[in-house]
Amino acid sequence: MKIVRIHHFGGPGALEIDDVPMPKPVDDEIVLRVCAAGVNAIDPSVARFPAPMGRDVSGVVEICGVRAKSWRKGDEAFALLGPDRGGYADYVVVRSTEVAFKPSNIDHIHAAAVPLAGLTAWQGLFVHGRLQPGQKVLIHGGAGGIGHLAVQMAKLKGAHVITTVPGSEIEFVRSLGADRVIDQDTERFEEMGERVNLVFDLMAGRTQDRSWGVLARGATLVSPLSEPSQYKALQLGVRASRYTVQPNAPQLAEICRWIEAGRIRPHVCRVYDLDLVAEAQTYLESHPVRGKIVLDVAGSAESGFQ
Repeated sequence: MKIVRIHHFGGPGALEIDDVPMPKPVDDEIVLRVCAAGVNAIDPSVARFPAPMGRDVSGVVEICGVRAKSWRKGDEAFALLGPDRGGYADYVVVRSTEVAFKPSNIDHIHAAAVPLAGLTAWQGLFVHGRLQPGQKVLIHGGAGGIGHLAVQMAKLKGAHVITTVPGSEIEFVRSLGADRVIDQDTERFEEMGERVNLVFDLMAGRTQDRSWGVLARGATLVSPLSEPSQYKALQLGVRASRYTVQPNAPQLAEICRWIEAGRIRPHVCRVYDLDLVAEAQTYLESHPVRGKIVLDVAGSAESGFQ
């Protein structure tokens, strides 16, 4: 089987497609025949080579471990993998804590866009951000892979959703349900005249530094990207934290139910064949992306994608 691994530091140019034996499941694991895999940035903390690439996948159950009683060969599933395995592959071992049934109303291409981005949004908003109905949330980067799902989830929670995006993405995030959209190219969000209960920071850097001024007393700032200043948070009487997304099968199953109910819709902007993985990674790292980029591992994508 084929698997994409990074063999040395050097960005997309360090990616290679290797031939390796097909994996075997143990206990309650399953082997998934990968149909599609979400494209995510190369982790700069990779310490051991060759390192497998890809965290979120959608596919078909091929083999079940002896204790995988909930699954049958042929079931369709999607999953957020741990970092020890790679989803840019023909087959991958998936643990029971990582996997849920794929939403029945979307294809594998769109399902593969969900696990990492969807769980990052869910955990940031509801676990670490503790977002409640009626609260105001400011989502930085509301048109990206995580952001476009976060906008929809926050709205479903009953929050007042404000988001910052480039001017070209204003109508897109409005279509997702955002209550107020701030053009990050021409407007300063700290001058919007509103205080928020939660800042969900998907941009870091100067954007995070400027976000302290829009937090209400007792509010929260969370980011999956960079650690906010605890000194600044203490000064202002707010909570602030950085978190790392964790695989969570029950949360993924709940996201599946929202998708099947038509309440969340993942957006895929570009699809690449597995052999073009370096091109996909280069595009991700050099262009603003609306929603997600996905690898069509099984060659089943419909026409209409770039």
